[in-house]
Amino acid sequence: MSYVRDGADIYRRSFALIRAEADLERFDPVLERVVVRMIHACGMVDLAADVAASPAFAERAVAALDAGGAVLCDTQMVAAGVARSRLPAANPVVCTLSEPAVAELAVRLGTTRTAAAVELWRDRLPGAVVVIGNAPTALFHLLELIAAGGRAPAAVIGVPVGFVGAAESKRALADTDLEHLVVHGRRGGSAIAAAAVNAIASPLE
Repeated sequence: MSYVRDGADIYRRSFALIRAEADLERFDPVLERVVVRMIHACGMVDLAADVAASPAFAERAVAALDAGGAVLCDTQMVAAGVARSRLPAANPVVCTLSEPAVAELAVRLGTTRTAAAVELWRDRLPGAVVVIGNAPTALFHLLELIAAGGRAPAAVIGVPVGFVGAAESKRALADTDLEHLVVHGRRGGSAIAAAAVNAIASPLE
């Protein structure tokens, strides 16, 4: 069979096709590379139409990573997708979902384990980049925590996927003063979330 076998060439062709087919004109250079990476992770060039970000998101997210801020992930799948080699300051990549206290905390709070795991981020939030790619409840709980007086992270990548609460949680994030990146609607997911982090962390494709 005849097919492209060179990995570097596959990447070059893929990113060229994305830039040719997707509408990227409204994005600044950093957000453009982020959106290109997100599209590459899911194969849907129309994703660009659903991407929205606060005006200072890219600047704040890049600065946070450069300063060594933690990357707080809602699931191990998101954490696994973050390319440590691209992080500029050996940034800690944290997922607290498997912490022993989470299951009991979820019962006490009457919520999902993923949302309960966000409670364990309280001391880590300042200066961090939060990355939620799976659970709308985690994003909702983050917003509740901050609204109740918790300290805000430097930036939030809020791209939970699903049919119940995903679109609503992203609209709620977009209505706050938090620096944020969202994919409006039901689409999102761990691969898209990790791709966004990787693009922010390094300009390399």
